[in-house]
Parts: sequence; C-alpha cells; structure tokens
Amino acid sequence: MTSSSSAHSSKGILNRLGLHRPELRAWAMYDWALSAMQTVIMTAVFPIYFISVAGDGRPPEQATQQLANANTVAAVVIALLSPILGAIADYRAAKKRFLAWFMFLGVGATMGMFAIEHGDLWLASTLFVLSLAGATASTTFYESLLPHIATDEEIDRVSTGAYAIGYVGGGVLLALNLAWISNPGMFGLPSGEGLTRSEATLPARLAFVSVGIWWLLFSMPLLKKVPEPPRLLELDEQATGNVWRVATSRLGETLREMRHYKQAFLTMLAFTIYNDGIQTIIKMATAYGTEIGIGRSDLIAAVLIVQFVGVPFAFAFGSLAGRLGTKRSILLGLAVYVGICVYAYGIQTAREFYLLAILVGTVQGGTQALSRSLFASMVPKHKSGEFFGFYSIFEKFGGILGPVVFSIAIGQTGSSRGAILWVIAFFVVGGLLLTRVNPAEGERMAREADTGLRTA
Repeated sequence: MTSSSSAHSSKGILNRLGLHRPELRAWAMYDWALSAMQTVIMTAVFPIYFISVAGDGRPPEQATQQLANANTVAAVVIALLSPILGAIADYRAAKKRFLAWFMFLGVGATMGMFAIEHGDLWLASTLFVLSLAGATASTTFYESLLPHIATDEEIDRVSTGAYAIGYVGGGVLLALNLAWISNPGMFGLPSGEGLTRSEATLPARLAFVSVGIWWLLFSMPLLKKVPEPPRLLELDEQATGNVWRVATSRLGETLREMRHYKQAFLTMLAFTIYNDGIQTIIKMATAYGTEIGIGRSDLIAAVLIVQFVGVPFAFAFGSLAGRLGTKRSILLGLAVYVGICVYAYGIQTAREFYLLAILVGTVQGGTQALSRSLFASMVPKHKSGEFFGFYSIFEKFGGILGPVVFSIAIGQTGSSRGAILWVIAFFVVGGLLLTRVNPAEGERMAREADTGLRTA
C-alpha cells in the first residue's frame, strides 16, 4: 500500500469514528482525561476505599449511605450553579475558561484524597464532593462546545467517538491502578506482612494522585487546540453590561421561551429520568458489590471490563444511529438496561458480576453519547452554554434522585439488593417520554433561533 493510499485509509477510518479533524480529536481527549476520574474515583477504587477505609469502624451499609449522600450534595451544588455560569460563559465567550477553572478544582480535590486514612469519613466525603463538582461542572462547558465544532451530520459520530476514546483512557489508567493495588511489590511499594495501616493503603492513595495528574495532562489538547466559540449576540442585546445582570436576564428569557424549544425540553426531561437509572448503576455498583461480598480485585476488574467492552459498542452505537436514528438507538439501550437490573437483583458470585459488567458495557457509553448529541442538535449555538447548563440541572437532578432512592431503600430494607429493582422505573418512564420527542422539529427550531445574530 502506498503512503497516499495509507493516509487516505487512515482518514477514512477517522471519519467513520468522528475524529477526522484536529479540533475534534482534541475535544474528544477531554473524555479520555475525565474518564479516569469516573472509573477510579466515581466507580471502582474510591467507593471501595470509602467504605472499607474511610468508613472503618462503621457498618458497611452506613458508609454506603454516606457515599450516596455525598453524591447528592455534589449534584445539588452543580445543579444550582450550572445555568447561571452557562449564561455567563455564553455572554463572555468563556466556555473554555470555566472548563479550566472547574477542572483545576477537581484535580486538586482528587489529588488531595491521598491524605484520607482509616476513619476519615468526613474528609473523604468533602474531597469527593469537590472532585465530583469539578468533574460535572467542567463537563457542562465541555459538552457545550460540541454543537460548535461538529456539523449536524457529524454530531452523533463525534459524541460516540469521544465516549469510546474515554473508555480507553479510563480503562488504561484503571488497569495500571489495578496492577499496583494487586501487586504493590512489583512497583516498589510496601507489600507483604506487617505493614502499617498507612502503608497498606498507599497503593490506593497513589491511584488517586495518578487520576489528578492524568486528568490535568490530557486536558491540555482541548485547552490548546479547540477554539473558543465566537461571542454571538441578538440584535437588541448590548455587548457590555453587568455580567451577572445580563446572565440572569438571558436565563429568564430562555425560560420564558422554553415552550418554543419543546423538543429540547422534552429530551432533557426524558434524559433526566432515564439517566437517573444509569448514574445510579455507575455510582453504586461497586458499593453494591462490596456489600454482597464480591472481592475488591473482582470489583475493579469488572469495572475494567465495562471500559474495554464499551469501546467497540460506543462506536457501534454511532453507526447504529445512522441506520435506526438517534432516538431509536437510545430506546434500544434503555431496554437492555431493564434486563440488566433484573439480572443484577439475583447475582451472588464474582462470575455473575463479570457478566453484569459485560452487559453494562454494551450500552452505557452509547446511550449516554447519543443522548448528548441528540440534545446538542436541538440547541441554539449562541446559547449552548446556557442550554447545557439547564441540561446539567436536569442531569444532576437525576443524579440526586437515584442515590436518594437508593439510600432510602437501604434504610428501609437494610440491603442494597431490593433497591436495584426500583431503578427499572427510571428506564421505563424515561423511555416513554423519549418516544414523544420529534428530533427533526427540534433541530429546525434551533437553526431558526441562530439566524439574524451578530458577532460582538
């Protein structure tokens, strides 16, 4: 094969994956950067560490309940801040600046987890809230860049391609963390008998530091190569003024106009409900596994399985959306999630937990990525930060309700197992609402809203 034909083949592959331009690849790298936080901190290592180390001296179900409460606090804080910050970011053309600020907050809190020792439940809760707040707030501004860098024809492939890249990034670092947690001696870390409690927890605490470094390092391509979208104003809008007053005014205007964006609003509402189920599974899976007696190494390995199974299936969902349509592809993913919940209720062994991980990996990334691109296609570009701020509110509201329901169910039953079946309701109700969305109408309204604007 000649060099020119090889280059053409490479470009063809990148085009199919939605990563064919430098700014698209740089944007997708933030999924790579942030997914390490999601796998190690939100899903695998930290929840186990939270219950077994930070929660030392307390019943496991009490520590699990505290973790659910910490998730709730972080979700409430970001839900309150996201819309106003999104409006400011639109008005000041500062999406990347806000992304960087929250990224630094999350990185600092994550690296600070190195200080958590036995019984430090409140320190662990505080740092987890800050880390999660930094991650979720930065994601709001990250996702608001999507409609500016991808065309309508590209947007599904770009979103699913970024999710697939994220699975690889999160999986690679998690695999390294798993290696030195399972075999610390191979990496020159304290191992064997007679370790102090601090030495015994050192591999996990170093994993937290590695997440912060990884997150910071791989955020740089986006900050350097993705252009800040131009500042677009409506014809009657002033280019100067008190930023908080203008942002508040813009929010009020958007709320009043929301009835004109019915399809985007309905999409947000449906996503709020079914994403509640998805986030509950992500955030509570390893805590649930710990409670029913699955070993730490098996739990982390299961999360690793989700990451690498998710890579081809995230790309597959991008292709599937081109054939079935974005909405139908999401509905297919939600149907699989219902089956996952039924299966999860009865699991007892590590082998069954591995199969559960495979099933989750087939739908997790694709369903979330297509939800993001479906909403982005209905967003007026000059208010993308603001709309994704509202999207974040709806997403975080879902993040609030799921852990709260899980926490209440644990308090009532004394176990996480019964709470699993409650999650099915989120997928069913959210899916029914999604069936009422008309994507073509939503896209038309968004494009009409972007006509007649001026660059400040």
